[in-house]
Amino acid sequence: MSFNIEAHVTHLCEQLAENAVARDKTGGHATHERELIRDSGLLTLAIPTRFGGLGQNWHTTLNVVRRVAEVDSSMAHLFAFQHLQVATIMFFGSEQQQAELLTQTVQQRWFWGNALNPADNRSRAVEVEAGILVNGLKSFCSGARGADSLLVSAHLESNGKFVVGAIPANRQGVQIDTDWDAIGQRQTDSGTVRFSDVLIEHDNLLLNPGPNGSPFANLRACLAQSILINIYLGLAQGAYHEARHFTRTRRRPWVNSGVSSAAQDPYLLQRFADLWLQLRTATVFADLAADKLDAAWLKQDALTDEARGEVAVAMVEAKILAHRASLDISSQLFDVAGAGATHSKLGLDRFWRNARTHTLHDPLDYKLRDLGNWALNDVYPTPTSYS
Repeated sequence: MSFNIEAHVTHLCEQLAENAVARDKTGGHATHERELIRDSGLLTLAIPTRFGGLGQNWHTTLNVVRRVAEVDSSMAHLFAFQHLQVATIMFFGSEQQQAELLTQTVQQRWFWGNALNPADNRSRAVEVEAGILVNGLKSFCSGARGADSLLVSAHLESNGKFVVGAIPANRQGVQIDTDWDAIGQRQTDSGTVRFSDVLIEHDNLLLNPGPNGSPFANLRACLAQSILINIYLGLAQGAYHEARHFTRTRRRPWVNSGVSSAAQDPYLLQRFADLWLQLRTATVFADLAADKLDAAWLKQDALTDEARGEVAVAMVEAKILAHRASLDISSQLFDVAGAGATHSKLGLDRFWRNARTHTLHDPLDYKLRDLGNWALNDVYPTPTSYS
């Protein structure tokens, strides 16, 4: 029997939407909802069929992330980071590592967490006979709590080399803190992981990670950015649909408008036109970026620096538009829906809070700099962990 992705995505989104507002208010660890994601079968979307996965391209996978983000951006965050960890194994891992780790991911229904944050250099490693021992901290470790497996990064004390390894989340010496307390993305468990002589065996150290590898390995940063793009875009879509529904069904016409329905107010019509164009533009650019990512992914080790650069430019364009759309539409939701939309029980502020929190992942100003340098000087963004 074939796996009906559309039906599973629809069912999952319906389940998450049932209590998304209440969970956003309380925060904390979403044990039940993580199991809903696991039970959906969608954790294997991007895993190749040769390892037992669903073998979907990135356009399809990212559209699923976007749809989940429309109803619950915290769960979309965790769901998306599953695919980023899976892809990291494919970017950096050997054929044997890919076969072993990804086959087990499918068979054991593993949920992967992130303890790789390249911007946090507080985890250090020393080489030992069995592999490396990691000590220190990593911040913003989304999904680490409740995960089955983790990707962990550190720098070697001997030469500063950046290393990435895969370990069970319950490995001795791993402590996952419950210190995530942001205004948004409250159920992403994006807190601190502490390492105390954590062993990563040689066989579980991935090959040549980081921004100084091949053009194909450097494509990981583009995928990471595309995940953010689609979470932001999902938030923008969710805010737009809520604004539209509230305005059509609950907002009263303004006393001086001269119309019998708020949906006929000329100023609101103008506002919705602007919001629609902003959302539509961001959507088109996000889809174009996903298509470029897919084309580059298929080239694997034949990918050139120039082709990778084209993907990076597409990601920068889409990231800027999705970033702005998520913040602008989630804020203007209240301008068009009116004072009644601010009732706490509706939880409509969650779209702005989540967008405001997540869009701080990496500075927009540097995306604008990269795009400007390409637009004016024909210079592609320099490969880093964020570009």
